[in-house]
Amino acid sequence: MTGSASIARVLIDSPLPQLDRLFDYRLPAELRAEAAPGVRVRVPLRSAGRIADGYVAELVDSVDYPGTLSDVDSIVSSVQALAPEVYSLARRLADRAAGSASDIVRLAVPKRQVRVEKSWLAAERPPLPLVSAVECPGYDPDALAGTLAAGARIACDAIPRLVSLPGGAWVGHWAVTLAALAVQTVARGASAIIAVPDHRDQDQVQAALDAVIAPDRVIRLDARQSNAERYRAFLDCLDGEARVIIGNRSVVYAPASRLGLIAVWDDSDPLHGEPLAPYVHTRDAALVRQEQQGSALLFLGHTRSAEVQRLVELGYVTPVAPQRAAIPRVIPTAEQFSDSPQAAAARIPSSAWQQARAALAEGPVLVQVARPGYAPRLVCANCAHPARCRICTGPLGLASASAAPDCHWCGALATNWTCAECGGHAYRMVGQGSVRTAEDLGRAFPGVRVVIADGERTVTSVPASPALVISTRGAEPIATGGYRAVLLLDGERMLARESMRVGEDCLRWWSNAAALAAPGAPVMLVGVSGPLATALATWRLSDYVAAELADRRRLRFPPAVRVATVTGTRDAVDQALQALDGMAGVDILGPTQTDDGVRAIVRLDYSSGGEVAGRLRAAVIRNATSRRRRTAGGNGRPAPLPTLKVRFDDPEPFIE
Repeated sequence: MTGSASIARVLIDSPLPQLDRLFDYRLPAELRAEAAPGVRVRVPLRSAGRIADGYVAELVDSVDYPGTLSDVDSIVSSVQALAPEVYSLARRLADRAAGSASDIVRLAVPKRQVRVEKSWLAAERPPLPLVSAVECPGYDPDALAGTLAAGARIACDAIPRLVSLPGGAWVGHWAVTLAALAVQTVARGASAIIAVPDHRDQDQVQAALDAVIAPDRVIRLDARQSNAERYRAFLDCLDGEARVIIGNRSVVYAPASRLGLIAVWDDSDPLHGEPLAPYVHTRDAALVRQEQQGSALLFLGHTRSAEVQRLVELGYVTPVAPQRAAIPRVIPTAEQFSDSPQAAAARIPSSAWQQARAALAEGPVLVQVARPGYAPRLVCANCAHPARCRICTGPLGLASASAAPDCHWCGALATNWTCAECGGHAYRMVGQGSVRTAEDLGRAFPGVRVVIADGERTVTSVPASPALVISTRGAEPIATGGYRAVLLLDGERMLARESMRVGEDCLRWWSNAAALAAPGAPVMLVGVSGPLATALATWRLSDYVAAELADRRRLRFPPAVRVATVTGTRDAVDQALQALDGMAGVDILGPTQTDDGVRAIVRLDYSSGGEVAGRLRAAVIRNATSRRRRTAGGNGRPAPLPTLKVRFDDPEPFIE
């Protein structure tokens, strides 16, 4: 239709919910040759003669509008940056989450870099080298690769082992699995998208791909890339070649040519949750895109999220396990410390102490702790009341033994701290962070190298020589050949976190750490018993998640049902909730008072999700358009703008 259509339907790039629709503009004759779906354009808005940026979503010859259409002002670029399938995905996800399609497009399409774009358009791109398929080790090829080739949806259990690559690097077996499946997809002439939580995971997948496919076939969309690098990588996705595209959560929107596979590693990691409206999770975006484009979909992880478990039980996703069970040697310890004062100070039971000492004669030992820093919590030495920041009331802690107390929330120092309860000035430490644990273990194991890996100290790998590696959850380095022992400390503290998903999270933290152990190396789980310890020790992690899902069904908790939170002023929330009156399968909790207004929780069956989202979206638009009728406040200033916020599938809807 390019060059002949006379009307462009344009998606305006605007955060205003009332502009979340397609606007019709006439294409002047001189622009019709360049116009195409997905190109960037500039168009007029009738208010105040403004010019807005947007994308051509469709080209048509006529519309049902009797008036005169405004003209497209200009075509910014001939590059079709917004692929039709990506716009369709953005529209579907926005409607599902009561959000704006332009907010998702903003995540999908990087900002234009003019020099990069001109260079890309002028460059000659020779044909890419041919790709040969490689085997996916550890799995039945018919159950995994064969069904994925047919466009199946699979939840696959990762093999908890480390693998040595030809170049000498060590990566998780899961990365080799993803690389092999992606190469098989490219060998069939289709593209593969691999979404992982963070740069550590991206580095492992990249290393695994470098061993089996030419670098020109791999595109990395990394949040750490500069704007120019990211835009160049994005443009390479548009050249029509079959490629492997790896990145973090927004890579699921990449414009992949002939999409054949979407693979998501560790979908229960909170980094897959989008913090920007409309808060679409990587898992949900992948599910919708797979349905729209007919590609294969793979969820891979050491443990399974409750959301994926629900889909497995519904028969929508097929579970796949390795051909041979690989079970780490997990040993839950009794909560008894040895008589050694050094062991007691290090928070290590006698059995774990002995295993660590024996393992250090052979290589590195991993010690996982709950928190970074020195002392994660401080309390009054006189009355034991928690030490709080006088600026924001956040909890105080110590970054090191010689540091002044600082706030975990705002970072303010509390050099002259006074207890708000009794007026005392002395405090004592509660708990031990990574730095203090390293100090204690350094004294307990004199002469042994101590490595700290946490949010402030990034360590991605350690050699096979003896060392104590103190790491916070999720920051564990990879050891050459695997750790000779793994100690999982602070289990009780991790489980004490106020979260509906604390059991799932702990299983993920512990199983990912256990997968870093050498074959047969002991993994000591300290201070935890019951179903969680049993699930980890037997490596029947999905059984625990299935029991958790059954409990949530009885309580009508997500993901057994969908949940939406509605936040705003009392009047705005009440009006939004009135739109849901009488709907079957919908119940409302609240509203309750918050610091910024009131908040209500809407629980709904999946079958009514579309209708509920539509009604709440209409309420958001009504609330936004009421800004035109503001009245002055009592002090002569304009009254506050009305606000209404709707969030679907909040991971923690019952925690304020």
